Amino acid sequence: MLEKLKESLERSDVVRFGEYQYFVHPITDGIPSMDPQVLDEVLNSIYDIMDLDVDYLVGAEAMAIPLIVPLSLMTGIPYNVVRKRKYGLPGEVSVKQTTGYSEKELYINGLRKGDRVMVLDDVVSTGGTLRAIVLALKGMGVEVRDVIVVVKKTDKLDELEREIGQKVRTLVEVEVRGGKVRVIT
Repeated sequence: MLEKLKESLERSDVVRFGEYQYFVHPITDGIPSMDPQVLDEVLNSIYDIMDLDVDYLVGAEAMAIPLIVPLSLMTGIPYNVVRKRKYGLPGEVSVKQTTGYSEKELYINGLRKGDRVMVLDDVVSTGGTLRAIVLALKGMGVEVRDVIVVVKKTDKLDELEREIGQKVRTLVEVEVRGGKVRVIT
């Protein structure tokens, strides 16, 4: 299962941001170009495990967008993008995101107390994006029913799950060592 994704991950280039080893892949970066068969494999795998009893699919700009848009079409569930840009709309919630290589603000709009959501992300590494979004959603009174991530690149997922009070389901796990990506599961 997910053989095309796994093969493509192992062919990924790795770049450094200081000490942080960052792999470059179409699912996580939009470059190099996406093989539609890999995307189809990923989308069908997410669909097979996701909670369909939600009001919205939620994902952070930018790389969750190519995942939540087709999933919205597949499921008929509307999607909501957590943006990197402030709009100043009523009810807008600002979220501080800290990752292994940057720190920035994200903005949640259009969600209200009682909404039920599935959060989708491309990769979990430091957990900074998921932590910020899930805790902000819960603080808004939004019910986070499901969290799915395509690629796990961390050995601290249990710690993140405790912090956010939420199970995080992943499709594949990788490690980056010596400038190479190795698929673990």
